[in-house]
Formats: sequence, C-alpha cells, structure tokens
Amino acid sequence: MKQIIKHLLNLISQFLVLPLAIPCKLEEIIFSKNTELIFHICTHIMALFPGLPGAFLRRGFYSLTLDECSLHCHIGFGSLFSHRCTSVGKHVYIGSYSIIGSAKLGEHCLIGSRVSILSGKALHVLDDDGTWTPYSAERLSQVKLEKNIWVGEGAIIAADVGEGSMVGAGAVITTNVKPHIIVTGNPARFVTNLENNA
Repeated sequence: MKQIIKHLLNLISQFLVLPLAIPCKLEEIIFSKNTELIFHICTHIMALFPGLPGAFLRRGFYSLTLDECSLHCHIGFGSLFSHRCTSVGKHVYIGSYSIIGSAKLGEHCLIGSRVSILSGKALHVLDDDGTWTPYSAERLSQVKLEKNIWVGEGAIIAADVGEGSMVGAGAVITTNVKPHIIVTGNPARFVTNLENNA
C-alpha cells in the first residue's frame, strides 16, 4: 500500500511540474545542448520548494527534464542540477544545497549537503592572449560516480569516483578515485582500503 501511495504521489508531482518541464523539453528539442537558459531558471525555482512536497516536486521535475532521473531518489532543499545531461540512479540521496553539473550518479549514492560535482576539469582554459575562456558546452565532461558511494558534506568532485568508495567531508577530487577506498583532504589522498575492512 505504501509503495502504491508513493507511486501515486510521484505521478501527481510530475503532473504539477509540467508547466516548468514542458518549456525545458521544448528548449532542448529546439536548441539541442546549445542553451539551457529556461532549464536554469526552472532549476532555481524547483530548489526553493521546502519539505516533503518539495522533494516530490524536484524528483518529478528532474525525472522529466534530465537525461535520466529515477523516481526513487531524494533531492534536498536548495539543491539543483546545472546541466540536463545528467543521470540519477535508483535510491540516490542528495542533501541540501548541493550543485550537480554534468554527472552520472550510480545507484545508492549518498551525496552530502553543500557538495559540488563539477562538469569535469576543463570548463575554462587559458586563451592565446592569456585570459581564461568563458563557459563552452563543448568542454563539458560527464563526471561518473559509480554505485554505492558516500560523499561527505562540502566535497568538491571534478573526477570519477569508483564503486563503493567514500569521499570525506570537504575533500577535493581532481583525479579519479579507485573503487572501495576512502579519500579525504585537499587535494584528496588515500586513507584506507574498504575491501579489507569488510
């Protein structure tokens, strides 16, 4: 019975967010990935809905606008996705005030509050005249977090994280993290192997 009610609430949420989801889909169809202006406006609006209703509405909105978003996930208050080329697997938990760029979040990922997942490491490069280039969609790179990862509060992730790993609070990830290890610090360093502790 509980699952039926949750499913019904998800469907109602998807229906309620259609006035925002439809313009986002039209923008994607018409302009491809060249612009995300309407998507950005709508993500900021969706981030502001509080409590349990907000969690349902965000899930409904992103299930209709991202490349893929499971209806069995949690997206906390104040959290938003900055690019629609993102995938959110089943049972992913995203805490409050997190910003997710172009990413693939595997099943059972736990993302703490105020986490930033960047769209790769090369969004800005030095131009020939020595100035930093502005954002360009061509330089987007999808960051992959495999299944069953725990990311602590305030971490910044710009590289892939292997299955079953833990990223400590405040860690800065700029190189790929192997599976089943703990990393912490800035820059992130290996702490221990989780496979030996199981």
